[in-house]
Amino acid sequence: MTQKQKRYESLVQVYHTELYRFAYWLCQDPTIAEDLVQETFLRAWRSLDALQDEKAAKSWLLTILRRENARRFERKQFDYADVEHDTLEDTKSTSLDDEMEQTVVQRQISQLAPEYREPLLLQIVMGCSGDEIAEILELNKNTVMTRLYRARNQLKEALTNVNESAKGA
Repeated sequence: MTQKQKRYESLVQVYHTELYRFAYWLCQDPTIAEDLVQETFLRAWRSLDALQDEKAAKSWLLTILRRENARRFERKQFDYADVEHDTLEDTKSTSLDDEMEQTVVQRQISQLAPEYREPLLLQIVMGCSGDEIAEILELNKNTVMTRLYRARNQLKEALTNVNESAKGA
C-alpha cells in the first residue's frame, strides 16, 4: 500500500462520520448526504497532495463538502414542496417531551438564513472553532463570530416564541 493510500484511508476513517453528520444537516436526506460524503472523499483523493498540513484536514474536507453541496444545486433545479423533513434519530432521549423539544430546535435551526445556519451547524454539530469556521466559509473571523452571535439570538428568540405559543394553546 502506498503512502498516499494510507494517508487517504486514515482521513476516511477519522472524518467519515463527522462529514456525514454535517452533510445530513445540510441536505436533510440520508441518501444525498452519503453521495455528498462520497464525492467529497473522491475529490479529496484526487487532490490529496495539496493537503500539506494534516491539522487542516478537517477544514479542508468540510470546505470540499460545502462546495459539493453547492454543485448539487448548479447541476439540477429541484421542485420545491412544503413537506415535513426527516429528523435525526436521537437514541438518548427517553421521553416524548425530549424528542419533541429536539424536533422543535432542529426545525428552528433549519429556518435560519443560510448565512447564520452554516456557521452555527459547523460549531454545534461539527465542533469547529471560530478560526476553523472562518477558514471553511472563507470569511473573516470577526464576521463568523458576529454571525454565530446573531444565529444564537435568532434561535433563542424563535424558541421563546414557540414556547409562548405552546403555553397559549
